Amino acid sequence: MARIYVETTIAAPLEDIWAATQDHRQHPRWDARFGRIDPVPGTAPAEFTYATAVLPGVEIAGFGVHTGERRAGGGAVSALRFGSADPRSPIREGSGYWRYVPIPGGIKFLTGYAYRTRWGHAGRLVDLVFGPVFGWATAWSFDRLRLWLEHRITPERARLHAVAEVLARAALVAGVAATGAPWQLLMLAAGLALGVPPHPLTPAARRCRRRPGENDLR
Repeated sequence: MARIYVETTIAAPLEDIWAATQDHRQHPRWDARFGRIDPVPGTAPAEFTYATAVLPGVEIAGFGVHTGERRAGGGAVSALRFGSADPRSPIREGSGYWRYVPIPGGIKFLTGYAYRTRWGHAGRLVDLVFGPVFGWATAWSFDRLRLWLEHRITPERARLHAVAEVLARAALVAGVAATGAPWQLLMLAAGLALGVPPHPLTPAARRCRRRPGENDLR
């Protein structure tokens, strides 16, 4: 079973984070893993369906069951079971949680989830690529949420920042290559394009913690 963990700290009230993450209309705005989330009316625990666009005009559908609880001590927790009957989905089923932990200056927002792949041995091989990409998308989305709640950079604007920065980095490498520069200079340009830290207002997965600490395992 594949496992993913992501953690960030958001300098915002719990109420704002709870609203942005628990509202099915707001959640897909910042979470790159979902294109659409539709609640199933009248279900308890709350059921939903979702869809993710993997290519233009191509969506993979899934389903889930969700519960959320605000705690008396000021924190909160949300649990989730999910899966997909779509044979194109590399994920067959999974489960996970979100935790909202009050700390000085904000909320530690973290997730841990595990999933089973389909397609047998081939699916496990595919997950060698899919798993890291899925984890990166989770972390990138968490940082996009943080920018939204801390700096009022809307998710849509943050996506534009990310696209612009990728294009600028690619243009740097392409521009150096177009001059016919020696390979050493080309490698330097590529190193700068990959290694220079993202702009503070551009989402970046690297800003999130990707392994749980001892207290997070409890």
